[in-house]
Amino acid sequence: MKEKKAKAVRPKTGMARLMELAASKKPLIISSVAASALASVASFIPHIAIYYVVREILVAYPDFSGMDVHKIIRFGWLAFGGILLNILLYFIALMFSHLAAFGTLYDLKVKFASHIAKVPLGFHILIGSGKLRKIMDENIEKIEGFIAHQLPDLAASLVAPVVMFIILLSVDWRFGLSAVVGIVIAFAVQITAYGNEGAKTMMKKYQSSMEDMNNAAVEYIRGITVVKAFKQTVYSFTRMHDAIKDYTKMVIPYTLSWENYMSAFTTIVNNIYLFLIPTGILIGINTNDYVSFAGKFIFYLIFVPSIASIMMKIMYVTSSGMHIMGGVERMDEILHTPHLPQPQNPKTAQRHDIAFDNVSFSYSGQENEALSGVSFIAGENEITAIVGPSGGGKSTIAHLIPRFFDVSDGSIRIGGIDIRDMTSEHLMEKVSFVFQDVFLFKQSIMENIRIGNQNATEEEIVAAAKAAQCHEFIQRLPNKYNTVIGTRGVHLSGGEKQRIAIARAIVKNAPVIVLDEATAFSDPENEYLIQRAFEKLMHGKTVIMIAHRLSTIRSANNIIVMDKGRVAEQGNHDELLALKGKYFGMWEMYTKTLDWKMERKGALR
Repeated sequence: MKEKKAKAVRPKTGMARLMELAASKKPLIISSVAASALASVASFIPHIAIYYVVREILVAYPDFSGMDVHKIIRFGWLAFGGILLNILLYFIALMFSHLAAFGTLYDLKVKFASHIAKVPLGFHILIGSGKLRKIMDENIEKIEGFIAHQLPDLAASLVAPVVMFIILLSVDWRFGLSAVVGIVIAFAVQITAYGNEGAKTMMKKYQSSMEDMNNAAVEYIRGITVVKAFKQTVYSFTRMHDAIKDYTKMVIPYTLSWENYMSAFTTIVNNIYLFLIPTGILIGINTNDYVSFAGKFIFYLIFVPSIASIMMKIMYVTSSGMHIMGGVERMDEILHTPHLPQPQNPKTAQRHDIAFDNVSFSYSGQENEALSGVSFIAGENEITAIVGPSGGGKSTIAHLIPRFFDVSDGSIRIGGIDIRDMTSEHLMEKVSFVFQDVFLFKQSIMENIRIGNQNATEEEIVAAAKAAQCHEFIQRLPNKYNTVIGTRGVHLSGGEKQRIAIARAIVKNAPVIVLDEATAFSDPENEYLIQRAFEKLMHGKTVIMIAHRLSTIRSANNIIVMDKGRVAEQGNHDELLALKGKYFGMWEMYTKTLDWKMERKGALR
C-alpha cells in the first residue's frame, strides 16, 4: 500500500508535467487543441482537391473539349475553402491557446513569487538572485510560449501524420508504402537523437550552465565599478570567465553531436520523392491504365513535399519541448523547496528577552559547524553586543534570530517562546534589522521608509526620518520625500542609505532590533549621525548589535565574544578587560590602531 501511495504522489516530469501546467485552463486548452486538430485536417483538403482536378484533366486528355469545367471549378473552390478553413481554425486555436497561456503565466508567476516568499530567507542568500531571475523571467515565460504556440502545434503534429498516412495509403497503397518507408527512416533518426540519454543529460547541463552564467553576470554587473577601477575585464573576473568557459565546453560538443542526426533527418524529409520514383518506374512498366497511373503518380509527387513541413513541425515541437521541460524542472526544484515550517499551535511572546540555548548550526553543504553549542541571554531592553574575528559566527547569530535558517540543535527563544513556535508574521512583527548591505527599492523615499509599516502616516514617516538624521538631506532632494531613488541622477551615499534603513526600522517600531555591522563602512560624519539615529531606534528595545568597531559597543550591557563558532567570553566591557583574555587582546589591538600613522619612508626631502 505504501508503495502505491508513493507512486501516486510522485511529481510529474517531462511532457506530462507540461500538460499538467497547461491543464490549469482546461476549457481553453481543449478548445485550442480541438481547433488546431481540425485545422490540421483542413490543411489536407487542397491536396485532395488538386488530385481530383489532375484526374479530371488526364481523363479528358487529349480532347479537353469534353472536360467537365464546372466540376474542376468546384474542386478549385473546395481547395480554396480548405485553405480558408485551415487559417480560420488555426486562428481560433491560437486565440484560445494565448488566453490560456497568459492566464497560466499569471498563475505561475504569482505562485512562484508567493512560494519564494515563504521559503526560509536564508535560501535566497545561498541560491543567488541571477538563478531566480532566470527561472522567473525566462523559464516561466517559455511555458507561456509552449502553451500559446507549441501546444496547438503539438496537437496538429499528432493529427497530421495520422491523416497523412491515411491519404498516402488510400490513393495507392504502393506509392503510399514507399513514402512511408522514407518517413519511418526519418522518424527513426529523430527518435535516436531525442531519445539519447546523452542528449537528456546534456540538456540538464545546459540549463545549469545557463543559470551559473546568469548568477555570474549579475555579480559582474553589480561589481562593474570595481572591475573598471582596477582595469579588469570579463576575462579577469574569474567566476564570469569560468562560467562562460564551462558553457562553451558543454554546448559545442552538444551542438556537434546533433550535426549528423540533423543532416540525415533534413535530407530524408526533403527528398521523400526519391523513394517514390523507383516505385513509379516499376508500376509504370507493368501498368495498362496509364491515365490512372499518371494521376496517382503526379498526386504523390505534389503531395510528398508537404511531408517535409509536417515532419519539420514535429521536430520543432519536440526540440522546443525539450528546452522547456528542462526549464520546468528547474522551476519545480524551487517550488519543491519546503516552506519555512509553521507551528500548528502558534504561541506569542509577551516579553522580549532573547535566549540562545546550546545552539548549533551548519550551512547546507558545509561540514564544519558555523555555530557550536552557543548559549547566552540578551536581556529585555538591553544592548547585547556580539564581537569576534571574521568567520567567528557573528552574522550567523543575526540570521538565526529572524529564522533566516532553522538551528540544527538547541533552541532560540524570545520571551521564553521558541521562535519555531511562533508564526513567521508574529516573529517579523517582533524583530527589525539593519544590515551592513542596505537595499532600497526604486520607489520614492517615502515608500521605502513605509515598507517598515504600511499603515504609517506621512507625519510618522517624517518623524522617523528626523529621528534617523535623514530629514535634512531628504529636503534637499528634487521632490523631497516623493523623490524616486535611482532616477534622473538621484543617488544616495552609503551613509544616507543606512539612515533611510534606520528610519524604516523606526517606523516599524519592533521590540527587538538586530544591527549587523551597520556602521562598518561609514565615514566619521555619517557614523556620528548614524549613532545619533541608533539612540532613537534602540530606546526601550532589546538590541543585538554586531560590530567590529569596539568603541561603538563599549557601553553595551553584555558583550559576547565569538571565536570559531563558539562563545569564548561574555560580560560587560570592564569585566572582559579584567579577564585579560580574547576581548582584552582585541581591545588592545583596537586602541593601537587609533594611533596608526601613514609614513612615506625614503621620500625625498
